[in-house]
Amino acid sequence: VFSSVTSVLNMSIFKDQFVLEDLIQELKKKSTALSFGPLQSNGHISVQGSFPAIKLLRDFLLLKAKSLSEKDKREDSKSHQRPKRRLQQHRLGTETSNFVYDADGEKQAVVLDTDTYHYMKYFFPRIFLVNDDVVISGITDGDITTVYIENAGSRSDAGQVLRVKEKIENQSIELHNTLRKERIYFVEHIRNEKQRYKWACESLKPRYPYVLIIPYDTHIDVIGKSSEIFEFTKEVSN
Repeated sequence: VFSSVTSVLNMSIFKDQFVLEDLIQELKKKSTALSFGPLQSNGHISVQGSFPAIKLLRDFLLLKAKSLSEKDKREDSKSHQRPKRRLQQHRLGTETSNFVYDADGEKQAVVLDTDTYHYMKYFFPRIFLVNDDVVISGITDGDITTVYIENAGSRSDAGQVLRVKEKIENQSIELHNTLRKERIYFVEHIRNEKQRYKWACESLKPRYPYVLIIPYDTHIDVIGKSSEIFEFTKEVSN
């Protein structure tokens, strides 16, 4: 688990819609945990910070791009040259592109580290258990899991969906600061060896109640606090 990552954003795709300097200022205000480099002439800018904060920023930019695309489709204009919009004039709802409306109602997306998502689902299942007015679904793509929260009730309640999203975000950031992962590889890749490792993990589980064990065909992932997973994997190996 990396404590800090760096990403290079290509902001040039927004230059026909926004004044890039204004958009960068909005990102800085929204993502105070991130460090932004200077905006380059080609529209590139480097961003540094924690993994969850970087993914939340990407989530925000993807929703902004989608909302602009949908808005442009609705506008019946013959001109292909639209003036740049000042950010103060381009607000969707209460926050700029902080959520997207579709035919089925309000929808939000949160991008999480897949290991953090599994840990949250196992140890904090109540975060994902909501009433019938809100539907939560997760799509995993390798190391990234995107969680979608949308309104399914008869009344559109923007606050309810946002509150669920904030709970998921806050819990993921808190876990990001404490969780680590160890990986136990199967050496011989035979059935008996895999069974021995799985049996050892299960027998130790009561002594380590806050350690998550995820078995795979070639290895076992152990997720939890640094000191606990170190002792756990050591005992499993012994």
